Amino acid sequence: MSEELFSRAKLVIPGGVNSPVRSFRSVGGTPYFVSRAEGPYVWDSEGNRYIDFVMSYGPAIAGHCPPQIIDAIQQASGNGTSYGAPTLAEIEMAEEISQRVDGVDTVRLVSSGTEATMTAVRLARGATGRDKIVKFSGHYHGHADSLLAAGGSGVANQGISGSSGVPSSAVADTIVAPWNIIPELDSSIAALILEPIPANMGVVPAGENFLQELRSLCDKHGVLLIFDEVITGFRIAKGGASQWYGVTPDLWCFGKVIGGGLPMGAYGGSLEVMSNIAPVGDVYQAGTLSGNPIATAAGLAQLQLLDDSAYERLGIIANRLSKGLNDAFTDAGIDAVIPQVGSLLSIFFTQVSPTNFDEAQNAAENGQYRRFFHSMLSRGVALAPGPYEALFPSLAHTDEVIDRTIEIAHEAALEIAS
Repeated sequence: MSEELFSRAKLVIPGGVNSPVRSFRSVGGTPYFVSRAEGPYVWDSEGNRYIDFVMSYGPAIAGHCPPQIIDAIQQASGNGTSYGAPTLAEIEMAEEISQRVDGVDTVRLVSSGTEATMTAVRLARGATGRDKIVKFSGHYHGHADSLLAAGGSGVANQGISGSSGVPSSAVADTIVAPWNIIPELDSSIAALILEPIPANMGVVPAGENFLQELRSLCDKHGVLLIFDEVITGFRIAKGGASQWYGVTPDLWCFGKVIGGGLPMGAYGGSLEVMSNIAPVGDVYQAGTLSGNPIATAAGLAQLQLLDDSAYERLGIIANRLSKGLNDAFTDAGIDAVIPQVGSLLSIFFTQVSPTNFDEAQNAAENGQYRRFFHSMLSRGVALAPGPYEALFPSLAHTDEVIDRTIEIAHEAALEIAS
């Protein structure tokens, strides 16, 4: 049935999917079509059940279909789906984010992570009166034109479009620097934007004190530091990666977890910087569905589940999974590493953990992930269909589920080693 649905989808949806990674192009084969999900599981259209580590690429941190979130969605939807007017839930969501993240005085809700990063860059330019921004190679900040600039070792200081349809003028003021090397900044730079824990080239953590050094460098040149915490926000810790590393940026971007599985993003920062946003300031941003009442209800319900004990449990789950995967690869004689920060982890089939995008590419493109992915999928474990994605264990992944995953990983590792 999946092949039939995929063929049908390709007739009316470009590539048959609404986000490219779902097409299985990176791993080959036909994508499974999900019919329902609950806890740590998804079921496909043919009735097959999978232990899920995609988890919607991060939002389902409490597991699929948790009753508290479903109840909140049902109650909110009974009052209406969208108003185009302020609501109490918007205030409560902004208060919740501000209380959790030291340094976030005010918050603006949007509908996606891309909206959040796009606007944070615009805000930084407006607040500083400068045009240029710096990003790191391998860091993904959504699909806004200026943030699709890509760069390898040979073009680290040039803004080169990472997509057709993006004119060179759109990335002319975007400088791409190699990750884990301190970039050159000066008084022409408005902002340095980064994932504090890169998880879109696999998990490639910052080197020791790297983020602290970036903070000092930005202060020296009056550059605004933007943390893209769309993935790490409220996943790594109650206060996100800024709490984890003890580094306070000027602006934060959030998404995924804060929507409880529905579309939502947010950006926030100090009152001084955020006062530049309309209607207070002259940096414009708006959205018809921003602060949607159903999404805010779902997000608030999820955040209420994420207390200190929840983060402790997530760490235990991730550690158990990481150790088990390492053991599986070691027993099979396969070179593999499992870089991990908190409950974020990924798999690279190489001897040494990558420290930058070039090294991550070399490790990701050796063909081993594709084989492991399909071996796991055929045994009932769904990993992300691409070697650059992270694994997202959730609160619904019990010890028994993790142990079953590890058993399957042993079988899959032996298969690809043979």
